Amino acid sequence: MSKPIRFLSASLAAMTLALPALAAEESVALNRIEADRAANIETANAIWKLAEVGYQETQSSKLLQDRLSTEGFEVQAGVAGAPTAFTATYSTGDGPTIGIMGEFDALPGFSQAAQPEKQAVPGTDAGHACGHHLFGTASASAAIAVKDWLVSTGTPGTVRFYGTPAEEGGAGKVYMVREGLFDDVDVALHWHAGSENSADIATSNSNKSGKFRFHGKSAHAAAAPEQGRSALDGVEAMDMMANMLREHMPQESRMHYVITAGGRAPNVVPDYAEVFYYVRNPDAEVVRDTFDRLVKVAEGAAMGTGTTMDYEVIHGAMPLLPNETLQTLVHQKMTEVGGIDYDAEETAFAETISPTLAEPAPISEAGEIDPLSEDHGAGSTDVGDVSWAVPTAGFRTATWVPGTPAHSWQAVAAGGMSIGWKGMQNAAKILALTAIDLYEQPALIERARSEWKGRKPDGFEYRALLGDRDPPLDYRN
Repeated sequence: MSKPIRFLSASLAAMTLALPALAAEESVALNRIEADRAANIETANAIWKLAEVGYQETQSSKLLQDRLSTEGFEVQAGVAGAPTAFTATYSTGDGPTIGIMGEFDALPGFSQAAQPEKQAVPGTDAGHACGHHLFGTASASAAIAVKDWLVSTGTPGTVRFYGTPAEEGGAGKVYMVREGLFDDVDVALHWHAGSENSADIATSNSNKSGKFRFHGKSAHAAAAPEQGRSALDGVEAMDMMANMLREHMPQESRMHYVITAGGRAPNVVPDYAEVFYYVRNPDAEVVRDTFDRLVKVAEGAAMGTGTTMDYEVIHGAMPLLPNETLQTLVHQKMTEVGGIDYDAEETAFAETISPTLAEPAPISEAGEIDPLSEDHGAGSTDVGDVSWAVPTAGFRTATWVPGTPAHSWQAVAAGGMSIGWKGMQNAAKILALTAIDLYEQPALIERARSEWKGRKPDGFEYRALLGDRDPPLDYRN
């Protein structure tokens, strides 16, 4: 970026919006979400059990597509070169277009039963350790509720659900942005599973990842080592030099890797090895530069070990561009909806799982709403690219026991039972109420768009960090 992301206002208090009493018309949407509670739980639980990983979410995507199609949405499947990506649109006339994003991919290696003890489900590998089964379901429920409200009130407008696959390292939304699928949207909304209820004015790290593949020559490691050229040596040389590079990166940068292939037997010189790298920084241009330096490191490692190297960019994500106007509205709607109340069974579940957490929090926090604040997250999300294409807002609801980190077996467990389902229902309500306010107050959209334009660096032109590559449909194979 040519200049850092900045906040426009001197204080959050300077941008308060009037908090109206819940309008009678809004009850149409909330009543629909409550009426759909059983259907939402059924959908979320089905996706939780399927636990399909990125770009392989065939059944999960179809469940959401079928449900929206039944409600009269016009579904376009297989968009942006990804078979599991889709849009579902419902329009009542010429008015604002509100996009609501939904995810549904699971993470490999997180098989877990809906129990407060670590317990894999036999015969399974993946699990919803980031709560995307709840994410997609709640967002679809909100879109249906907003559709009902548009129809019942005669309000002209369009609600569009975005079925966004492979958030976990596959950058599904980036391809949808690159394809121009958000170009006619006025505001985009999203949410995420979490262990608290918050609507921070948040930024994130940009991210670029790549798989570096080294090719050597096999030989007997004892009888003819001089004839071999170890691809694993190439990977290890790269890793050593990459760790030296850390000393010369900006302090805010992060770089991490895992060796995904390194040979099968110690007495065979490996002729193939692969290492998978992530590079992060709040500034996308720093990420581009650091990744280019990492490529040079890989080239040097190959030269020094007598191997060859090729690499594949797997994904890239821009940092979140925050929008205080929208986040203030979302926070107000979250305050209206409230937090999560546990019944006796849920309390017992939480009290059992809480001691297993590295940083447990009071269970009562599930019922609280965090103050509106500014925050920078060290992680990355492909929602970032959406936020540079259209004013975007998001939030988290308490779908996990307080203190639970994402990408943990504890998150999978809570997401598969009623604690997760309660947070899902609240998320659907917050999304729906936020969208309704935007339809009713077009000035808010204009204010959000003005802020959005002001936050962009001078002369900014969007360039996807992943370049012009096609979606990596086999990256989880």
